[in-house]
Amino acid sequence: MKLSMWSSYYMDLSPEDAVLELEKQGYQYSELSDEHAAVLLSRGGAKEAGREFKKFADAHNVSFLQGHLLLQIRLCDESSPVVETLKNWLDLFEAIGIKSAVLHCDGMNECPELTVDEIREKNAAVLRQLVQHLDGKDMTICLENLIAVHEGIDDLLWYIEHVGSDHLGICLDTGHLNFSSNKDQEYFIHKAGKHLKALHIADNEGKTDQHMMPFGKGNVDIVSVVRALKEIGYDRLFNFEIPGERGCPIEIRGYKLQYLKKVFDFLMK
Repeated sequence: MKLSMWSSYYMDLSPEDAVLELEKQGYQYSELSDEHAAVLLSRGGAKEAGREFKKFADAHNVSFLQGHLLLQIRLCDESSPVVETLKNWLDLFEAIGIKSAVLHCDGMNECPELTVDEIREKNAAVLRQLVQHLDGKDMTICLENLIAVHEGIDDLLWYIEHVGSDHLGICLDTGHLNFSSNKDQEYFIHKAGKHLKALHIADNEGKTDQHMMPFGKGNVDIVSVVRALKEIGYDRLFNFEIPGERGCPIEIRGYKLQYLKKVFDFLMK
């Protein structure tokens, strides 16, 4: 596994300045946040913007192997160009070198007028078009477990089975799972197995999505999470998603990143 920090930890900085901070703290890997991806897309064509950003990141020894697709996108919204929008984001990600693109599926909150089965089919219809766009490319769309919707591993595996593509995988958010109906992280990891292609590592007290570092006041058993990841042979990014820790000066955020390097070394032992 490779230590990684979500770039939104430095959401108040430009994508390039976030890279410089990660380099300063000795982080070689990051997940590109949807905020930073949106900034890059605002500069022009997706492929050109992606290539330019990759060139800059490479020069500073930072690789973006994971990225978060647009959070506000609604897969079931037939009034907007959902598929074309996400294809553009995927083109940006490919140019940057991202291998795991995290995506949220719609649920009852987004589509209250539809049944669960109708929502599933609409989500799956969009996913089929997106994975077709990835034919011949080294990228996987990773469906994230959410809160109250698609929260369990079986919900996500339904899409894996019905879409039927190697370009579709799973992202485990340990924080979301910690206050879902089934909090068993090891069960989720083992059942996801080879389909687990991305991680959002975060802790909380089991009530709200606090996005904290592990080994604080949260109760996610991060040691058992890592044990299960090793047992299934997970070898991608061990990516922290901890916006709850960024409400402090940049210098203090740097100290926290140094602490997390020691935490990662401890867990990998």
